[in-house]
Amino acid sequence: MQYISTRGQAPSLTFEDTMLTGLARDGGLYVPETIPQMDAHTIAAMAGQSYEEIAYTVMRPFVGDTFTDAEFRGCINRAYAGFGHAARAPLVQLDQGHFLLELFHGPTLAFKDFAMQLIGQLFQTALARRGERVTIVGATSGDTGSAAIEAFRGLDNVDVFILYPHNRVSEVQRRQMTTPVEANVHALALDGDFDDCQARLKDMFNDFEFRDGVKLAGVNSINWARVLAQVVYYFSAAASLGAPTRKVSFTVPTGNFGDIFAGYIAKRMGLPIDRLVVATNQNDILHRALSGQGYHKGDTIPSISPSMDIQVSSNFERALFDAYGRDGGAVAQLMDELKAGGFEVSQGAMQALQDHFESGRASEGETSQAITRTLADTGELLCPHSAVGGHVAANHIEPGTPMVTLATAHPAKFPDAVEAATGIRPPLPPRMADLYERPERLTRVPNDLEALKAHIKEHRAK
Repeated sequence: MQYISTRGQAPSLTFEDTMLTGLARDGGLYVPETIPQMDAHTIAAMAGQSYEEIAYTVMRPFVGDTFTDAEFRGCINRAYAGFGHAARAPLVQLDQGHFLLELFHGPTLAFKDFAMQLIGQLFQTALARRGERVTIVGATSGDTGSAAIEAFRGLDNVDVFILYPHNRVSEVQRRQMTTPVEANVHALALDGDFDDCQARLKDMFNDFEFRDGVKLAGVNSINWARVLAQVVYYFSAAASLGAPTRKVSFTVPTGNFGDIFAGYIAKRMGLPIDRLVVATNQNDILHRALSGQGYHKGDTIPSISPSMDIQVSSNFERALFDAYGRDGGAVAQLMDELKAGGFEVSQGAMQALQDHFESGRASEGETSQAITRTLADTGELLCPHSAVGGHVAANHIEPGTPMVTLATAHPAKFPDAVEAATGIRPPLPPRMADLYERPERLTRVPNDLEALKAHIKEHRAK
């Protein structure tokens, strides 16, 4: 299995090198050269399997000979051993034909744990074999950073620096990043918004002297291994609901397009997905783009669903690559236009996108109402991101086809928004009950590339 860049100018890589490289040297994102196919018999058998067994079956064809079967199974088993639910990603019925996929039972209470816990194990195994140490730098709107720090804290072969927008994440998200005591993890509060964090991250990857000097690696959803790990729960959910003999639809609250792109990969592999619905908050650039209005950046407006407060959705580039017939030159031109503010999507590419994706948006009021209504109707308490998904899903449900809304975070990660909508302040799970008492450790940093590079050079292990 080889991986190629969405911009067509970087060399193809194995899974191991793709995972450890992150962003391609031409600025593009790596995607599989071909998509492995899953037959109906294999999908049907998943209905009675553990999450770990499904994960092995789904991901194994993408890994090639990077890991032995025993190594890969071991990484998977260790990754999910600390989850707080035996099913890992349980389904809860909300209404006739509408299901909630709970993706918040990992150690940091967000869906990012499914990928990050696995990547931590894969990185450690590969780096120990190679006798190497890397510097991981990530950008987060809240959940990726805490999941990365939790996955890599205390590991021998990595230093981790996470950029998050100062005062633009929830208190729980911040404390999950700033309270770990291990010396190899660093939380950096950047003066700016998430798009600034993501831009500085890409700047560092595109500075090859710095990149090679600190052995830079990335764990944002630019990293293909992140997307791959998220493909698994589409298979586990669909198999539980009758796939492959029954089609299933999914609604995904998303800002960076990685989670919904994982669903697209599952569909391309042969999972009978009927509809893939992108759910956005008031920062609705993806909804506008998929509605044919072009992809044009605006101001990022802070919301009660802050992990979706994004204007530059990195993984949308992967979808554009397929929509433009895997023409790396065309994608590179679009990304150049994006630097100047945005671009129009050609008619043919727009049709290709709409063949696979639908979309909707939820205002702040609609998000709060969805939290209130879901609690009253079902007893389920949703975080504001999951509520965005629930609101949009309600407008896309069709009789006879189950709709699964991805619940991306535990409500306790966003207690202010949940309490405002319901009067209930959701408590943290017992294992995290003392989070507010733990001392914090963070560094405030300017939105300045040279200052960031200097800080990372100084504070990584030599």
